[in-house]
Amino acid sequence: MRILSHTVIAAESGRTAKELLRGLWHISGSLLSRLKFRGAITVNGTPVTVNHLLHTGDILQADVSDQPGENPHILPVDYPLAILYEDEDLLLLDKPAGIAIHPAALTEETATVAGAVAHYLQSDSFHAVNRLDRGTTGIMAVAKTGFVHARCMTLLHTNDFQRDLPPQPEGDIDLPLGRAEGSLLKRCPDPHGQSAHTHYQVLSAANGRALLRLTPTTGRTHQLRVHMAAIGCPLTGDWLYGTEDRTLIARPALHSYHLRMVHPVTGAVIDVTAPLPEDMRRLL
Repeated sequence: MRILSHTVIAAESGRTAKELLRGLWHISGSLLSRLKFRGAITVNGTPVTVNHLLHTGDILQADVSDQPGENPHILPVDYPLAILYEDEDLLLLDKPAGIAIHPAALTEETATVAGAVAHYLQSDSFHAVNRLDRGTTGIMAVAKTGFVHARCMTLLHTNDFQRDLPPQPEGDIDLPLGRAEGSLLKRCPDPHGQSAHTHYQVLSAANGRALLRLTPTTGRTHQLRVHMAAIGCPLTGDWLYGTEDRTLIARPALHSYHLRMVHPVTGAVIDVTAPLPEDMRRLL
């Protein structure tokens, strides 16, 4: 259960519950309507309407918890999670390779990140803020409620939510992407596609390979993989956009290494890193 709570100060006296709920926590109009309908907005423990006038010392609360049954397709599964950070609103995970976020349309998934999180939280809800491909490792953020997820999505691809995925030259790739003709999976450069931007930096280079820091400022499917292939530098091990070589690595060598974000409720700065996994360290 997630209940937002605020004690009204003198400067706020005479304002409505709606004004404070929107001002303090940026609660949307649609969510306000749902909260009002289920009696989830209270003042001093008593349900009120959004137009209720507040007075100094009043305790304004809003229950923004997810309601049971909102995600009936998620199958909870007991699968270990590597947790980098957790509070009442967020779960930051170090995702391993080989596990998908959601069940794939054409395959049966025994374990998924969605199922593992649902089991861990004892909930049928799952709200991924940033998504990683099955073969990609590293940091992914999960919101514990739909309310927090909505707040996080307003931060995504801004300075308040920055991800680095480890060509000292730097540059930018601005290349729109679209779906490759005849494929349900593959993406390709497309001048009429969705805009996509990636910043890159070379950290080191040896033996025909380079360790890069990649910072996506948009979030298109396979964006980093397609962008690197498009400039002639496909990811090591990328079977779809480069050359598969399982003697080097059994997946695309992509790892979500660093995340810095502003907490969507408290405003605190969260800064976490996930060390390179062993299969990528062997490439260095």
